[in-house]
Amino acid sequence: MAPQTQAPSAAQLQQANMAARTMVVQRGLNMWQSIASGTVATPLANNIVNVPIRNVGLVKRLVIELQATLIRSAAETLTRTKWGPANFLSNVVLTDLNNQQRINTAGWHLHALATARRQMAFGAAFLNDSPVQIGSNMLVISAPQNVGAVSQTIRMFYELPISYGDYDLRGAIYANVVNATMNLQMTINPNFVCSSTADPTLAVYQSNGADLGTLGSVSYTIYQNYLDQVPMSNNGPILPLMDLSTAYLLTNTSVTGLTAGQDFPIPLANFRDFMSVFAIYDNTKVLNPGTDVNYVGLQSANFTFITKTDPFMAALLTRNLIGDDFPDGTYYFDFRNKPVATIQYGNMQLIISPSAVTDATANVLLGYETLALINQVTNAGSLYGN
Repeated sequence: MAPQTQAPSAAQLQQANMAARTMVVQRGLNMWQSIASGTVATPLANNIVNVPIRNVGLVKRLVIELQATLIRSAAETLTRTKWGPANFLSNVVLTDLNNQQRINTAGWHLHALATARRQMAFGAAFLNDSPVQIGSNMLVISAPQNVGAVSQTIRMFYELPISYGDYDLRGAIYANVVNATMNLQMTINPNFVCSSTADPTLAVYQSNGADLGTLGSVSYTIYQNYLDQVPMSNNGPILPLMDLSTAYLLTNTSVTGLTAGQDFPIPLANFRDFMSVFAIYDNTKVLNPGTDVNYVGLQSANFTFITKTDPFMAALLTRNLIGDDFPDGTYYFDFRNKPVATIQYGNMQLIISPSAVTDATANVLLGYETLALINQVTNAGSLYGN
């Protein structure tokens, strides 16, 4: 009778994963390559761009560079909105080798998350008193405050994180395959400029009338950051298998139905580790700096508040993390030090208690950052509001 082989324990699997991760990070060659570029001649008529991702290496992230020109179409003045060029793309979808969507979210969420991950405004430079001219010398992310009779250039960068970090490879995709493809889909914002009577929250510019300016051709370049030359064994590449079986998911949605003075619960989906949630309270076309919210918090299934703060305390906590405030109406729930593991804690929900609700069109825009085991999340319930 052949001896039975004992399955490795969870601790042994984690130990093997950490050893493989360390080896890959130390020995792999960190590559940055431009994998695609192009121009969209009529971006408001043909606003969806599909780009295949190169099947090479252990993919950690993508970076999208966008550039366009904008000029008024009549005598209107176009004024940058509060989220401005972060709304250049209204939707970004990254589909992995197994046809699973890793990223399906809005441009504003990608920019907010890239800011939170770096603890400073993404793509920004800071002022200093050095006599050497070190400072903001390059127009990396740029969009003028106003656009009039002179054509203006708008440039935007987005980071699409695929692994959780450079040294934490959860979510990374090993792309050295020949029988499957990954795809990036970008949607250029069809409401790039909105009228004076429209909701400007998700637009790049707002007109002072009904004329919406003229958006010129949009050029794009896609960069892929991956680890090449991963270490090999007699059985093939040495890879952190637990990291590769984890998906790093970025998703967004919006919800309505708020009532002034009442808690508005936002359930967190099961089978996920929530690393952060962004919430924008769009109070009927207006983003207020905390003046229309009583408090925000995280509540457990037994209605116990784990955190509960007024909007200004919430802003203080955000300043402690990024050194700045996000645009008006934005609330950042950070769980990185202690992720909200809904597979462990059960039903958890965010709470927003509005003090003022203008009308029924008031809504909350949500951006979720989660980690999940791929074979679990495909069978789990959808995110609230989807």
